[in-house]
Amino acid sequence: MQNQWQIYALGSAFFAALTAILAKIGVMNVSSNMATFIRTIVICLFLGVWLAVRAEWVNPLALNAKNLIFLTLSGLTTGLSWLLYFRALQIGKASLVVSIDKLSLPLAVVLAVLILGEHLQTKQIFGVALMMIGAILVAFK
Repeated sequence: MQNQWQIYALGSAFFAALTAILAKIGVMNVSSNMATFIRTIVICLFLGVWLAVRAEWVNPLALNAKNLIFLTLSGLTTGLSWLLYFRALQIGKASLVVSIDKLSLPLAVVLAVLILGEHLQTKQIFGVALMMIGAILVAFK
């Protein structure tokens, strides 16, 4: 149970990878903005059912203001990310687009250090550097 977060993280990585391939196929001959809209509707419906089945639904307005503000900001940045990602997938090769998109990994680590005050060990800093180098090597000729 102590490393359960790692299992969830691996599952997330698998489904994110599958998402890229399915999205690349799905965005052909469709506006990338419309594709993002359809994807978002599906996600909302799926999550609505998920919450109902797990009996986790609560009135969002009952959450405290800080939670609502940061979840709203997160939703807006997710939307912007998806709009840009789908457009990039539509006009670029999936293998190259996902490589650049995964620069979000080292960027998120840097932001976690700067904003959340998290600390990294030397080997973790080296790992972040390797992620950046790897993404750049795959994406650029």
